[in-house]
Amino acid sequence: MNDRPSHEPSRRFPHPERLWDDTTQHAQSLGCPTCLERDRCGGVHTDAGILDCRDLCSCKDKSKCDMVCRFNPGLFVARMREVRGLGFENAPRVAANGVPDLPTVVPFVDHGYRRVSRLDEPVVALSLYELINLATGKPHATSFADLADRFRIIEGATIVVSGVDKDNPIERWWELKERGAILAALKALGIALISTPNYSVLTDVPRTDNLHGMKRILLAWTEMAAAGLRTALHINARTRHDYVRWGNLIAERPEIEILAFEFATGCGRGERFDWHIAQLCALADRTDRPLALVIRGGGRRLGVLQRHFDKVSLIETEAFSRTMRRQRAYLTESGRLKWAKFPTPKGAPIDDLLAHNVALVRASHEVSGRPPLRPPPRRIRRAANGNGEAVQPGLLRQLDLPFEARGVAPEP
Repeated sequence: MNDRPSHEPSRRFPHPERLWDDTTQHAQSLGCPTCLERDRCGGVHTDAGILDCRDLCSCKDKSKCDMVCRFNPGLFVARMREVRGLGFENAPRVAANGVPDLPTVVPFVDHGYRRVSRLDEPVVALSLYELINLATGKPHATSFADLADRFRIIEGATIVVSGVDKDNPIERWWELKERGAILAALKALGIALISTPNYSVLTDVPRTDNLHGMKRILLAWTEMAAAGLRTALHINARTRHDYVRWGNLIAERPEIEILAFEFATGCGRGERFDWHIAQLCALADRTDRPLALVIRGGGRRLGVLQRHFDKVSLIETEAFSRTMRRQRAYLTESGRLKWAKFPTPKGAPIDDLLAHNVALVRASHEVSGRPPLRPPPRRIRRAANGNGEAVQPGLLRQLDLPFEARGVAPEP
């Protein structure tokens, strides 16, 4: 395996679950009590055997470290200035924009290639980074008709814009200088809901990098909401204290009405998946007003989240991605979703395949969201002339007990 560049951490963790923060299993790291960011961070509780989170900055050349880390003071100060510190308290306040009425399952459409007709869906989700030319900062579509033609969707469809993507696109969004004009153009297109970029909160970096990412998420939310867009605040968190901190912010700011979360990557892995589900539910329970939630991935816990949030919508990406790989959905007798190879002729459109997959995936979530069927209560058969008594006791009383007793050998 090639060595990492000198500006990236060189320490490797073959078992990344050792970096999961868990206050119920691990004590706080010894170096945390003297940290300047302890109140915001809450400390590190891992099985990684580190003195504090600074041990996670193991770059060979710390002067070129591209994380938000105090070992590179010049870059650290610059990154602090761009977000005006790591605290949430100085983020601008904005007015509430309301909550749109969305269905439980919203199909995601990434592009319009290999399709000739329009997907007949009343509500669809699009990527923020496919709406904007990230090199020029200009929208790809200046009218809804252009937008519908570009993505092959019906005119008049309700549009949900997702800010979830890989690091490169979301970093390019932060670098754009005219974000206000871009957001105004998106509002003119009639966008129903937009979620903020999901700036990374990784487990193998110093906590200052996490706090910086969370502050950027909040600032992006204030920009979008100030433009008049209904905006979902993307909750990225590494520790329970991060969730508590987000919850305190939401409680103090009633203008935050919609949250967003993404389970498709690290948060959907192993036991950590249910841990994040539990933290989200606890956050909703601590908030004294209804909250809506938009998720990507995590559909198998949709019913759990619906018991704690006022509304939950799933941006469903599997139907589109499977269609691009020429796979067709089907449901088993038990209602489980399965996929089969479905080759198509070279150059043939895939509109029918996409429509079929979207419908079947939605049906699978509807089946999985239903309460399980309970078997009917077991009834005891009654004797025809036994005064309403069960058959077995009546028969027992009719037995010749002395005769039965003779069948038992006497004791010697």
